[in-house]
Amino acid sequence: MAEGTISKHHRKLMSEVRKRAVEVSHSQKGKLEKYFGTVKTLYVIETDAQRRIIRTWINKHSDLTVSEYLKLLESLFQGKSVNEVSIAGELLGWLPELRKSVRPSHLDAWLNWLHGWGEVDSLCQSKFSASELLGNWREWESLLANLSSQENVHKKRASLVLLTKPVRDSDDERLADLAFKIIDKLKDERNILVTKAVSWLLRDLVKHNRQRVETYLNENEDTLPKIALRETRMKLLTGRKKPSHAKHK
Repeated sequence: MAEGTISKHHRKLMSEVRKRAVEVSHSQKGKLEKYFGTVKTLYVIETDAQRRIIRTWINKHSDLTVSEYLKLLESLFQGKSVNEVSIAGELLGWLPELRKSVRPSHLDAWLNWLHGWGEVDSLCQSKFSASELLGNWREWESLLANLSSQENVHKKRASLVLLTKPVRDSDDERLADLAFKIIDKLKDERNILVTKAVSWLLRDLVKHNRQRVETYLNENEDTLPKIALRETRMKLLTGRKKPSHAKHK
């Protein structure tokens, strides 16, 4: 498909976002961008409003081809705003048939353009199911192991976040084995992007691997991030990562 057509789709989506974005002070906008850890700009728009834009666009383009879909995702992930990345993430989640065309190698490339937990999680959080990973296990296993070994901290986070939904939804030992292997590789990291994701993955492993998680915590309590120990033990004890009276941040 012509590159101009992709640019047209991209521009149309962002034009609608800009129309509905609200004006906020420069300092407030800066705080939001800092919160997401991004180096990109952020158009402040209600989540539901942006999702309506995406759904309307999807309804008008039900004939989107695989080639068009992949090129549009690539264009959006290279965008200069957080919103473009989050739109790409929504297109991954809402178009499961087209998502089947996404290969692990695509994620490795897209992650080169992402910065901050918000952008990484837009691509990686709950977008790919256990069955999708297991259906192409050799490639996914290779990707996740490779991401966890990179210097890029955003790729390290991705290697953990991509496994959170699969280990929660499936008791397949291949997923749990890889999850513990990656956690063990990254447990000495102290960047919050990684420590929080280690905690997240351990907590999601509890559902199908409770005894294994308990044993792992006991054997590695001197090396695991403190937040991972605290939140995972609270999850084991209460089913939550924090006491019920604690404020969520």
